[in-house]
Amino acid sequence: MLSNKPATSLLACLFLLGGCGDGQQFLSLGTAGTGGIYYPLGGALANRMSLADPIRQYTAEVSGGSVENINRLADGQMDLGMVLAVTAYQAQFGSGDMEPVPGLRIVAPLYPNLTHVMVPRNSTDVGIGDLGGKRVSVGPPGSGTEQMARHLLAAHGLTYDDLEPRYLSFSESSSALRDGAIDAAVISVGYPAAAVLEATTLAGVRLLPVDPEVVMSMREEHPYYSVAEIPAGAYPGVEETLKTVAVHNWIVAMDTLDDEVVEILLNILANDRASLEQVHAMAAQIDLARLSSAPIALHDATQRWVAER
Repeated sequence: MLSNKPATSLLACLFLLGGCGDGQQFLSLGTAGTGGIYYPLGGALANRMSLADPIRQYTAEVSGGSVENINRLADGQMDLGMVLAVTAYQAQFGSGDMEPVPGLRIVAPLYPNLTHVMVPRNSTDVGIGDLGGKRVSVGPPGSGTEQMARHLLAAHGLTYDDLEPRYLSFSESSSALRDGAIDAAVISVGYPAAAVLEATTLAGVRLLPVDPEVVMSMREEHPYYSVAEIPAGAYPGVEETLKTVAVHNWIVAMDTLDDEVVEILLNILANDRASLEQVHAMAAQIDLARLSSAPIALHDATQRWVAER
């Protein structure tokens, strides 16, 4: 999986250095679209890993999100990927729409994603069950948000046949809500999210709650979900704590990823958190203790790193 193997990495060497004679390797970290948290945080991680690693250069790649990242990992086109727990779980066991990826491993934890269900200011909808027959953005194809949206709608007795799904990125969803092109948008992201801030600030978009009892019913089939809260004041118009559903984010790789790369990443998360928080406040919610409750198997180097501490 190291980038001195795939043909794409050879091309990267030729473009960036005019060759790989110095032995430097080029590794990629899959993120998501530019309107969420994956991309800026992934860029910060790639930068710090490059500084800490004398023989490798790391690059954060824009992608369609969790599903695309895992598919590209499995195909040898990517070395690390940011994903939602739901996607990692389904890929490990070949459930949902995912093909099984037996060698997929958890490398490190990230922050929790909170579900933001947004509707226009003048909408009369009070809950997700009211979205039947509406134009609803469910996230881009190949994203963890889109997978989560299916589960959330199903918990309210809805499928895509009951509404008009739109497969928009976070920033596209925000713009479409402001323009009246859609009636609702589901976004799974850490808070405060730029796309949600934009929509609530510029267009007075409202957020709908998710009943904790619904979340518990989701957990019967999808144990990686949990009850969560969007704090009062997190966005304009959120005057009281808003109940919702959360799913954790993880960094994954194939089991062939070099152990040293894993150790470099984990050491940065353990010892250089402050610099990551300067890029995005959500980095403060990264908790390495979550490795004990990972949704799939840990990378061998991650297991050793935890055991040594």
